[in-house]
Amino acid sequence: MKKLSLLCVVGALSFTGTGAHATGLATCDSGPKSGWQPVEKLELQLKEKGYVVRRVKEDGGCYEVYALNEKGERGEYYFHPVTLAPVPIKAR
Repeated sequence: MKKLSLLCVVGALSFTGTGAHATGLATCDSGPKSGWQPVEKLELQLKEKGYVVRRVKEDGGCYEVYALNEKGERGEYYFHPVTLAPVPIKAR
């Protein structure tokens, strides 16, 4: 019975992973995080262009931004964390 319990726990842990799964829509060769621009700088640049930023997270070495564009449309955008340049995404 102990073996079965241990196997269940190991199996469950293997599905949880680290929680940081890239979507594969974009990847950035961004180097060490010490060279990344602060998220606040990206948020400010987007705000100046009329975007309303809802959330920023890391994905595939890029900054992934969920925001409303200047027309009020929801979107998912990727930016290189060193240059803050937009990164093209792969089709879903």
